[in-house]
Amino acid sequence: MVFTYPQKILFKHCDPAGIVFYPRYFEMINDCVEAFFAQIGFPFETLHKTASVPTAEISTRFTAPSRHGDHLILTLEATRLGRSSLGLEITASAGTEARFACTSTLVLVDATGRPLRWPDPMRAALTPYIRSRP
Repeated sequence: MVFTYPQKILFKHCDPAGIVFYPRYFEMINDCVEAFFAQIGFPFETLHKTASVPTAEISTRFTAPSRHGDHLILTLEATRLGRSSLGLEITASAGTEARFACTSTLVLVDATGRPLRWPDPMRAALTPYIRSRP
């Protein structure tokens, strides 16, 4: 399964040239991840009381600019589920045009920042989103 997240490009996302200022894409990526965790039953406002899922690694390729008023669809798919890590691939498109592709790794950590094993309920909620390999 994949998770989709709509994002309209707002004035606040744009630089003086009228295109998305690239750090704003990282905010959109995080918004997508936060919405995904809420969708699977682990909203950040609850999860972050005892643990968190910081991004340990991220790589993004920007393929076309986005402009004020564009409507993007961010698509999130999990690529791997480790003991305490989660690999993600997030892409964004406007219609048929790709705008960016991102790979990232999240790590479940406790309040002191030490990695935690994914609890069984979270693992069960994440598993349907793991990309199946042919």
